[in-house]
Amino acid sequence: MAIIPEVKLNDGTSIPVLGYGTGTAWYKNEDKDIDRQLVESIKEAISLGYTHIDGAEVYGTEREIGLAVRESGVARDKLFITTKVITNIADIPNAIDTSLKKLELDYVDLYLIHNPFFAKSDEDLQKAWVEMEKVKHAGKARSIGVSNFRQHELEAVLKVAKTTPSINQIEYHPYLQHGGLVPFHEKKGITTTAYGPLSPATRAKGGPLDDILTSLAKKYAVNEAEVLLRWSIDRGAVTLTTSSKRPRLVEYTRALQFKLTPAEIGEISRLGDQKHFRAFFGNVFAPDDRS
Repeated sequence: MAIIPEVKLNDGTSIPVLGYGTGTAWYKNEDKDIDRQLVESIKEAISLGYTHIDGAEVYGTEREIGLAVRESGVARDKLFITTKVITNIADIPNAIDTSLKKLELDYVDLYLIHNPFFAKSDEDLQKAWVEMEKVKHAGKARSIGVSNFRQHELEAVLKVAKTTPSINQIEYHPYLQHGGLVPFHEKKGITTTAYGPLSPATRAKGGPLDDILTSLAKKYAVNEAEVLLRWSIDRGAVTLTTSSKRPRLVEYTRALQFKLTPAEIGEISRLGDQKHFRAFFGNVFAPDDRS
């Protein structure tokens, strides 16, 4: 079993730097039957040391997470469970209760606003954040944060926040570094969480990173995916990945066993800036929007 290190969030909660995601390939409609393959995959991940499990109401996978948690036999306080709200964003108190019922948990470790695109104004974002703070105050989430927020949306929330968001979960990889957003996170004490970190090797091959990823994979006796995970972690991001294959999940934990040099991190970043690729929310962002 891998021992996955943790980092502290701005509220003192600790979060594992590598997490197992239940979105993307696992996404399903809520009215479908329980996906036993996902339940078994989550249990497999937990057995390998992935104690950080990332879900969302819109993924339709909260029931599977709950089942896997119970069947894993691992104590609840040894796990870090995330879910997100967007479908029921107009009624966050009801949304968290519904999620907890599906998860069969008394609380989640992290509760996120899944995206800001529901909002027609800054006031909409601010009202939602006030409701998120109530969720934390009620003990139903140990930490609260956001996902897919840009800097101006974070700034709107921060104007009214009594509790600073602990996390902004964003698509983050060398081909999508978001300009000044991550430095803004660092300035405000907001932890970056990366989803889609493997995109340069899985969705966007044929770019300026190909050669250096091959070279570094050979140097460290790992594969390109592990180099990308390591880059994300070395850049300070809590990083999410997923797979239904045990060998792949084992491989990903090797990203914790080496570190890139500062020069290598910088070169990956420099080369990555030469190409722009966004895998998610293409209907929201212009093709050349790197925010």
